[in-house]
Amino acid sequence: MTVLPMPSAHLHPLQAQMDQLGVAAKDAYRVLASAPTVKKNAALLAAATALRTDARVILLANAKDMEAGEQKGLTKAQLDRLMLDEARIEAMAKGLEAIVALEDPVGVILKDIARPNGLNISRVAVPLGVVGVIYEARPNVTVDAGALCLKSGNAVILRGGSESIHSSRALVDCMQRGLREAGLPEAAIQMVPTPDREAVGILLRMNEYVDVIVPRGGKSLTARVQNESRIPTFLHLDGNCHSYVHASAKPDLVCEVIVNAKMRRTGICGATESILVDASAAMTLLPPLLEALLKKGCEIRGDVATQSLNAAVKPATDEDWGTEYLDSIVSVKTVGGVEEAIAHINQYGSHHTDAILAEDAKAVDKFLREVDSAIVMHNTSTQFADGGEFGMGAEIGIATGRLHARGPVGLEQLVTYKYKVYGDGQVRP
Repeated sequence: MTVLPMPSAHLHPLQAQMDQLGVAAKDAYRVLASAPTVKKNAALLAAATALRTDARVILLANAKDMEAGEQKGLTKAQLDRLMLDEARIEAMAKGLEAIVALEDPVGVILKDIARPNGLNISRVAVPLGVVGVIYEARPNVTVDAGALCLKSGNAVILRGGSESIHSSRALVDCMQRGLREAGLPEAAIQMVPTPDREAVGILLRMNEYVDVIVPRGGKSLTARVQNESRIPTFLHLDGNCHSYVHASAKPDLVCEVIVNAKMRRTGICGATESILVDASAAMTLLPPLLEALLKKGCEIRGDVATQSLNAAVKPATDEDWGTEYLDSIVSVKTVGGVEEAIAHINQYGSHHTDAILAEDAKAVDKFLREVDSAIVMHNTSTQFADGGEFGMGAEIGIATGRLHARGPVGLEQLVTYKYKVYGDGQVRP
């Protein structure tokens, strides 16, 4: 067994503190990696009970964060992501129970190979190790990330945004209580105890302890992780998601789906930020859609053709096409057809989630094949871009890169594999 060095007493206090988290996480991982499914599930169920029991404590902690967030001038969308209520706490508890019901990915035989020389080779799923999750003011990520890492046999070090520090501490307390009750090391789920931004820089350099980094936040966070990390990352870029309305789309479906895609929750990464509409059908399909969005309080920024259809539409700039608003704002552009829509999305999108509304099967097939995004959809709301909606119980984030994980990062994305080779005295000639 590799023995990790203990933090030196001569280190900067914050560096020493972070190294202690790393050492404890590695030790916890070695226990968790071979823990039986029944123990991991017991920890998750106990944590769900703790969430319900401590709901009042969690809400009081969240109230402190909300008050501080309002004083800092957080936007309406940011405050919505930060806010917890009884329904959201219950949703987190049910999310833990949903993860319990999922198959344990650890130990699954991914492939069996029988060689002519008699060797039997199995490719077997194993945990990644220690996962570092860096996220902004989304307390629910604390529970989702902790639970998914626990079930998949990984230890996790959580670094939430300073705006949610009180909420996250209360939630981690519940998760650690579940671990203790199940007889598992509470260091399997740890939280960076300081809002100091330097802690992020240190975490990104802790390659002797941390095996993968999952960033979940805006462009500035993602850019920092890309520039500073010495550790492999599952990139979660911003969600500049598109809904494209093809000329063959059903008018009633267009209004219902896109209003939901934009306005259900404007502050989530799966919210539609840009709408593209075939110019040949704009006179028919756009006016009722624009009216429906305006009635919901959505600001619309459009090209010249869109502006001509409703006086309330503001002129869009080139910057609007690449903007993730996370607010009640949307950009609208008319296009010459499916090829122009695909080109626009591939140029301005963030490779997150993009949808086509159409009845033309050839257009749908072309869009789903050629749009270069982690998630592509047909005739449905982009707000379904969520691990829970994909049957994963929860997610750590939506990975927009290409290596190892793409799309919702759930249990199956938090394991890698190794080969087990069984012989009977074979030697290589």
